Amino acid sequence: MSSPPLRIFLSREQDRTLWELRKAPRVPQRTKDRAEAIRLSGMGWKVEKIAIYLKWSPSTVRSTLHRWQNLGLARLWDAPRPERRRKWLPEQIETLCEKLETEQRTYSSRQLCQVLATSQQVHLVA
Repeated sequence: MSSPPLRIFLSREQDRTLWELRKAPRVPQRTKDRAEAIRLSGMGWKVEKIAIYLKWSPSTVRSTLHRWQNLGLARLWDAPRPERRRKWLPEQIETLCEKLETEQRTYSSRQLCQVLATSQQVHLVA
């Protein structure tokens, strides 16, 4: 036996909050799309129709609706992303360039990492 269609019922306040979220300028697009999917479900749209409208798969729509049902507004946002890799500082590049120019030999990336570790306490993975 199949399960009943997945549908969200929203209060006026929830609908207004999702509408404002959808129009907010500093909210990520994915979060806005999730808010729109929930509002459309609240207006009676079926999962398949929402998926076509947002160009999502039906499973993504279902996942979004289940997240709303179980966890509410907070789960519309993505989880925090890992920190960006740090950029090389000019001193680090200069240290490597000096080492390469002054010595008449070749270095592997592992050896260059060791040079930075000993001279500047920078630990990289080769």
